[in-house]
Amino acid sequence: MATPLAGERIRSVRHLLGVSQVDLSKAASISQSLVSQIENGTKEATDEVLEGIAAATGMPRSFFEVAPPDVPLGTLRFRKLSSAKQGDTKRVKALFDEAYRIVFDLALETGLPLPDLPIAQGEITHDDIERLAAETREALQLGGDGPIRHLTRACERAGVVVVPLTLPGEHNAEEEAIGHFGVSFWPGKSDPALVGYFSSGSGDRLRYTLAHEVGHLVLHTRRRNVTDAEGEANRFAGALLMPKSRAQDALSGGITLRDLAVQKSKWGISIQALIMRGSHLGLIDEQRKTSLFKQLSARGWRKNEPVRVVPEEPALFARLLSVRFGEPLRMNQVSDRLGLGPVILRSLAPTAQKTASAPKNVIPLR
Repeated sequence: MATPLAGERIRSVRHLLGVSQVDLSKAASISQSLVSQIENGTKEATDEVLEGIAAATGMPRSFFEVAPPDVPLGTLRFRKLSSAKQGDTKRVKALFDEAYRIVFDLALETGLPLPDLPIAQGEITHDDIERLAAETREALQLGGDGPIRHLTRACERAGVVVVPLTLPGEHNAEEEAIGHFGVSFWPGKSDPALVGYFSSGSGDRLRYTLAHEVGHLVLHTRRRNVTDAEGEANRFAGALLMPKSRAQDALSGGITLRDLAVQKSKWGISIQALIMRGSHLGLIDEQRKTSLFKQLSARGWRKNEPVRVVPEEPALFARLLSVRFGEPLRMNQVSDRLGLGPVILRSLAPTAQKTASAPKNVIPLR
């Protein structure tokens, strides 16, 4: 039976795995010209061909029958290095697309409450970013202006789904190896929101990446063409994690690296992010900022700071799977139902086997 979506889905799995048409044709024992013709829509894929491609890629046959997600590249926000390779960005987008496709379906099927975060529109100032970060704290029901004990759980309680990202074949790869830290997408208040992050970093880096991506959800869901979107999201992350009034108390005066390490242990924010927060607020001048970063480098702390912040683990995606498919989760069956390889599903929901049974009428964790 012909599958009308086959060509597009074959292209998607190639992007996801980072393989060429030649690579795929060899693995599936078919000709490269046939792969090209199917992708271009000039030839239909037979069941036999799709079964061969499914076996070669580790995907269930259903992967090639589900409709691809509608996530335009221009609407995604990436936290990545300028040196990130285009091919890796394609792979990250392909993985994130599949994750969002599943989150969208699970949200409809489980009744997941949708996020009610503030949404910026038009021109905004630095003061607006501080205000929006404060409003986001209220939306996340954090209460007060103190340290956020578990940012991931706060986001999940508000209906923002958070997933770790691991590119197939890149297990335990460092973030810098692929140049990506996080990615997010939220069409608006009538749709689910998803934040993905690469999980090899320290706990403080992961918290900052999540705060940064929440900044994109708030600041850039409606404001798509922004000159310095990354700069805005960085400023938002600092404001969300350490509100201005508390930063003025903590970061003023002749602050030292020892002082910053104490603040890191209290707020769960890296020393480098604290320096930048103080700089953004005018509490640390340019000369002092340069001196502090030089001291960090001299101590070898730019990549390995003192004071360990325990990494947070997301659990909402695993909870959604359990609510929808029951427990214990049988990933091979769930994989077939959702149209995504079991290895990838497990990487998106590493806590799936540890998640306890949840009331079916309450989705976000409390």
